[in-house]
Amino acid sequence: MKCIDEIPAGELKGKRVLLRTGMDLPVDDEGNVSDVFRLERSLPTVEFLAKCGARTIIASKVGHKPKDKISIAPVAEALKKYVPVVFVPDLTGIVAQQAIHAMKDGEMIMIENLQRDAREIAGDDSYAKELAALADIYVNDAFPSAHRGSATMVGVPEFLPSYAGLLMRDEVREIDAARAPEHPSLAILGGAKFETKAPLIKLLLEKYDHVFVTGALANDVFKARGLPVGRSLISKELPDASILEHPNFLAPIDVTVERPDGQSHVKKPEDVDAEDKIVDIGPDTVAMLAPHIASAKFILWAGPTGMYESGYIHYTQGIAELIAKSGAQKVIGGGDTIAAIEKTGVAQENLGFLSTGGGAMLEYLLKGTLPGIAALG
Repeated sequence: MKCIDEIPAGELKGKRVLLRTGMDLPVDDEGNVSDVFRLERSLPTVEFLAKCGARTIIASKVGHKPKDKISIAPVAEALKKYVPVVFVPDLTGIVAQQAIHAMKDGEMIMIENLQRDAREIAGDDSYAKELAALADIYVNDAFPSAHRGSATMVGVPEFLPSYAGLLMRDEVREIDAARAPEHPSLAILGGAKFETKAPLIKLLLEKYDHVFVTGALANDVFKARGLPVGRSLISKELPDASILEHPNFLAPIDVTVERPDGQSHVKKPEDVDAEDKIVDIGPDTVAMLAPHIASAKFILWAGPTGMYESGYIHYTQGIAELIAKSGAQKVIGGGDTIAAIEKTGVAQENLGFLSTGGGAMLEYLLKGTLPGIAALG
């Protein structure tokens, strides 16, 4: 995988560059972007290409579901606050072609939401060819989508000289380090759906000195151990003895539960009632993790400790504050993790590398490559 900065700057001047970014930003009901984390992480590549005099065609998807065919115009509007960019409400048609033809060196446009054409998700080669025809060079900087087999991820690289963007390069470097951590090491993994996370948990148990499971995954641990879980979210499959009895495995030792009246209490897992819903860890669990965080030379964190979207942020904040004080190399990822950390107010510059990937990060940790990365050669 070659990075775009390996091309001499002079060779980029005047070139039409199709830049696939991961600017899949949340847009509120008023049509405004509500979080610019991924946009800001994409800026180094955008600015690099502009400085080199490339004619940059910025492309991204927006919306989490295939049926989301909303316009990317709010993202372009947000991007204008950082760099001069012109929004073109077209993809591969005559309007886009004319806009690209009129571009001068160093200028940039953003074309419409890639997923407005169903062929993007389908990975259709005809769409990949149409997009490739717009440019001389392709740059993939969209790590959050690199685990997909979409037209821009795996199709366009077949038709153009293709490179990784600066962020894609950094994501691969940092997550590669997380796949071979310096010891002592600690992995914190949250989320739900144990059946999808089990292979990764088993891999992390082989590589890390301690693997702490939190979030809804911890409910599955309690259930598998025969403990009460009340109204808590449970996965279709539960962890087996190879995980539960592994000497490197850690689970919460206390939990925060919510009663039907909305009141919350901290309990030991064995004391959870039938009407309780487990919504977070508790203070004893944070205290248990504190020495592991303090002594670690490498920390991987993917997934908040609790239901932060419902206001259960206190213990995620506690973990974030401990990690911020740590001198370890740190890799933190997952959209929910970053969103939760932003709510805590803990300074991001003290938290190491913050990945833009959610599912992509977890899949790369497991497999060591992704379709969008492999396509870059």
